[in-house]
Amino acid sequence: MGGPLRDRRVVITGGNSGIGLEAARALAAAGAEVVIAGRNPEKVAAAVEEVAGFVPGARLATVTVDLADLTAVAAAADELHDRFDRIDVLINNAGVMAVPLRHSADGFELHFATNHLGHFALTGQVLDLLTAAPAPRVVTVSSGMHRFADAGLANLNAENGYDKWRAYSTSKLCNLRFAFELQRRLAASGSTALSVAAHPGYAATELQRHGPRMERARVKEHAWTVFNRLFAQSARAGALPIVHAASAADVRGGDYFGPRGPAELWGRPTRVGSTRAARDPDAARRLWALSESLTGVTYGVPAVGG
Repeated sequence: MGGPLRDRRVVITGGNSGIGLEAARALAAAGAEVVIAGRNPEKVAAAVEEVAGFVPGARLATVTVDLADLTAVAAAADELHDRFDRIDVLINNAGVMAVPLRHSADGFELHFATNHLGHFALTGQVLDLLTAAPAPRVVTVSSGMHRFADAGLANLNAENGYDKWRAYSTSKLCNLRFAFELQRRLAASGSTALSVAAHPGYAATELQRHGPRMERARVKEHAWTVFNRLFAQSARAGALPIVHAASAADVRGGDYFGPRGPAELWGRPTRVGSTRAARDPDAARRLWALSESLTGVTYGVPAVGG
């Protein structure tokens, strides 16, 4: 299959639904080999069928991974090593949003475990496959909600109380700190790999309804359905900043992309800003050290400064 990405292999977590599925479809249409990674094998298989129906001749593969289980993350990394000699682009997309208080298989608060720690561990364990590619990229999906996060590290595991939206926002701040710190470390080590971030704005997906469904709050679930219909852009539009970050020629390490419209909720992709806390290298180094300690995964790319 032809296209500008015909020689590229992309692994995308959460590629079986929402913006992940739309990103997988767009990247496959551009010629990339797309590896859809997800927790539910049946849903991942259904996503492959959907993308294949939309993109005849698409090169597609699957990997099962539960990002809230570090043993499962390690098994997925092993499988990727067994099957592939390189990864050109890793898109850290899967996530949970505003769910009731839950803990992962390893005992971590679920937003922190799924949205940050799982992706930190996966990226570190396939970094050699990325650096085997000629111009690799890591794209980590964050959110405009990172602006409402706790900037410190004291309550990452809900030790001091739990607010579902604050927990989600803080995990998205962790995503940005990880993306920017990874870029600093890659650049300092002389690697050609790029670490960038993106966010979808307000896109209509199942993500908004998942939390109310876990709470069995049907009124809230219905409200999100109405809000999405009235105010959200489509999942396909929400995927555009991720696709841009993964494939555009003008991307630089440390870039952050989102919609160009009002409050970054809707619109075509553009470079966007982040909070000072997201760009704080000291805080990022502390988060990195904590993440290594909690996951047992080290990268071999040393910290820069301090």
